Amino acid sequence: MAHRYLSPSQLSEQLRGGSAPDLNRRRVGVALSLAGAAIAGVVTAYQTGLIKRLPDILPGAVWDAEKVDASDYAYRNLQQPDGPMMLVNFGLTAMALAAGGADRARENPALPLVAAGKAAIDLALCGVLAAQEWRDNKALCSWCQVATALSAATLGLAVPEAVRALRAVEGATAH
Repeated sequence: MAHRYLSPSQLSEQLRGGSAPDLNRRRVGVALSLAGAAIAGVVTAYQTGLIKRLPDILPGAVWDAEKVDASDYAYRNLQQPDGPMMLVNFGLTAMALAAGGADRARENPALPLVAAGKAAIDLALCGVLAAQEWRDNKALCSWCQVATALSAATLGLAVPEAVRALRAVEGATAH
């Protein structure tokens, strides 16, 4: 299978002006990743002292963002709070979704497979982290769980294109 690499001007035109269904789903996924990055920015601002309060954004007794995001749980990796790591993670997901042209499932099938794989890893990691949040704090960060929902939606958006990419790979190897 030959991969098609677009010129920068072709890529720009396709990403900004294309209307293919996969491309539209990718745009929504990028938007969800940007929303996740914004959430990560708010959490980071709290964890680094830029803001002093982090009120929960969902109603209910299970939520305590300030407790969770100030706890040992949130600061135990790499000598830093987890908010900046969350910020980078959402950026990487946006990058995976943005890579390639409008027909990347056929022209560069690895790209949609990487994007769907990244989204699946994100969702699995969110589940593991939510379990750890609860185990360590008996509370959840509402901001983080909204980000989990964004990750789930992103995976759902990435799957149809990844399925098409798998079919393209299978078709190429059958010849």
